[in-house]
Amino acid sequence: MPRKSWLGMALIGAALALAPIVVGASLGNAWVRVLDFAALYIMLALGLNIVVGFAGLLDLGYIAFYAVGAYLYALLASPHFGIHWPAWAILPLGAAVAGLFGVLLGAPTLRLRGDYLAIVTLGFGEIIRIFLNNLNTPINITNGPKGIARIDPISVFGQPLSKPVEFLGITFSGVMLYYYLFVVLALGIVFVGIRLQDSRIGRAWVAIREDEIAAKACGINTRNVKLLAFAMGATFGGVSGGLFAGFQEFVSPESFGLMESVMVLCMVVLGGMGHIPGVVLGGLMLTVLPEAFRHGAGPMQQAMFGKVLLDPEALRMLLFGLALIAVMLYRPAGLWPEPRHRRELAK
Repeated sequence: MPRKSWLGMALIGAALALAPIVVGASLGNAWVRVLDFAALYIMLALGLNIVVGFAGLLDLGYIAFYAVGAYLYALLASPHFGIHWPAWAILPLGAAVAGLFGVLLGAPTLRLRGDYLAIVTLGFGEIIRIFLNNLNTPINITNGPKGIARIDPISVFGQPLSKPVEFLGITFSGVMLYYYLFVVLALGIVFVGIRLQDSRIGRAWVAIREDEIAAKACGINTRNVKLLAFAMGATFGGVSGGLFAGFQEFVSPESFGLMESVMVLCMVVLGGMGHIPGVVLGGLMLTVLPEAFRHGAGPMQQAMFGKVLLDPEALRMLLFGLALIAVMLYRPAGLWPEPRHRRELAK
């Protein structure tokens, strides 16, 4: 690799390593927690990017796989059933179970495209959420709307990440430790995504996205390739869900509603469908900006009007919606589109 590439990677690594320390010292641990969720959402968006960005299959129920991974971790690492498996045994199992659910979703939808596929996947996501909300009778499996609490935190080498650790005279809080774990796993998923994109399977996904009939004529088994896209994307969602459960130490059906699926889809579309750096940028922006709007909504109204005219949450959603409209009007291919799409738009 050229020397400039190594230098750029070193600078990015240093920025990622120092980010929680700098943010925690200047803004507090609440913003480090925002960075934790940004890393989680980036992992989710990278998984959805395989389905939407690479294969061109519109999935509005992707959050269901996130829920499957989260509840599997909660059931196997909490006092709810009295089971306390280690996190590193549950996370691969959650990935496998979520991948199986991805195949179950993909198998009956192989002939569907566009709006019809979106409606079916939307229904799948809502079915999973409703099941989780009602599987508390006659046998209490998910504890219904109350959710599952006191979930075991993730441990690394026997050290729970929820407890602070002192190293080189610096005290790393629990949210900082989770940040480093999430960033390492997100970088691993980025690496896998890049390898998939340049592989024979990745090119088959792109061929199906551009023209499914032509891809089939070229000898691509579109059925199996589509199923693989659903399964691979769902696997990343299952891992992210398990990490979410261990981080929050509580899960409930409200965390897996339709708006979560829409937010993850917005990260992929606004960042740049099919372009991994763009998806990372979209996940980071759509996690951090809403929180910035939330904290700045009240002071902004005080400064402009002398009083609060709108509820800060309502103003946050208004500003967020306006930002989305502006991006789609002026950057229809996303903030950081795939180079091929950029060249097509320039013609």
